[in-house]
Amino acid sequence: MDLKSLRLFVAVAETGSFVAAAERHHTVQSNVTAHIKKLEDEVGAQLIERGTPARPSSAGFALMAYAERMIQAHDEALALFKNGEVSGSLRVGAMETTTALRLPPLLTLFHASHPEVDLKLTTGPTAKLVAGLNEGRFDCVFIAGKLENPRLYQYKAYREELVLVSASPMKSMPSADTLRASTFLVFGQGCSYRQRVDVLLADSGVFSSRMVDFGSLDAILGCVGAGMGYALMPKVVFDAHKHRFPIYSLKLPSRLGVVDTYFVAAPRTGWAPALASFAEALAHATASKQLEGKIAML
Repeated sequence: MDLKSLRLFVAVAETGSFVAAAERHHTVQSNVTAHIKKLEDEVGAQLIERGTPARPSSAGFALMAYAERMIQAHDEALALFKNGEVSGSLRVGAMETTTALRLPPLLTLFHASHPEVDLKLTTGPTAKLVAGLNEGRFDCVFIAGKLENPRLYQYKAYREELVLVSASPMKSMPSADTLRASTFLVFGQGCSYRQRVDVLLADSGVFSSRMVDFGSLDAILGCVGAGMGYALMPKVVFDAHKHRFPIYSLKLPSRLGVVDTYFVAAPRTGWAPALASFAEALAHATASKQLEGKIAML
């Protein structure tokens, strides 16, 4: 069996789409279709049930375990004997707040160690990042919260303490009446912190409040400082920008104010060397707290 055919077969099975599998492997849909047909001719059985989504057949599920082991063995052998720099492309998706504070030190260290890797970073809300990963447009993403998908590789990278931010000092949580009459400045639909605002309001007995969408962190901070309304954001973001804007923060109860940021990617068996090196760099940096001092200096 051809290894490329097996990689494309696994990609279709994981993404549920011939188009997404093609995007993941930087090829065209017709090429994916040809490789799947070649595999099906070899084994004498239908491996993928065409539909929306495309699903492995019973024969396809049986082949999956063998395909993943063969790909992993090949990649491990290649890495063992390969000389020179890690290269290739790495498409990273991340939330705006994670991009602003958490990733610059990590990306800088990774780029210095692997200059031949073509890095591409795209920001967006959690929902769009997850969709992009499933559709093969990202190799890995940083999102808020863990997904209910045991097949994905998920690593808890950062724990964020959320704070309520306003233009005036706060000694305690604003009253329900104040929150009900206030405006919250948020990122667009699909942002996990926007959803956390709903939880915060509901906890105070408020079930409707005005929300204004923004496309950038600086815009939110500037408008909060001007007195337009409240915002919810990680404390590390507030601390990094509080000298630039007339803003104040209030610590939230732990049941409301703690969010874990996860690094999520496809199963390890399909990882390219660039993704494997990036995941290793992230795990090493977070385990050793190597980046904390660098973040504090930003």
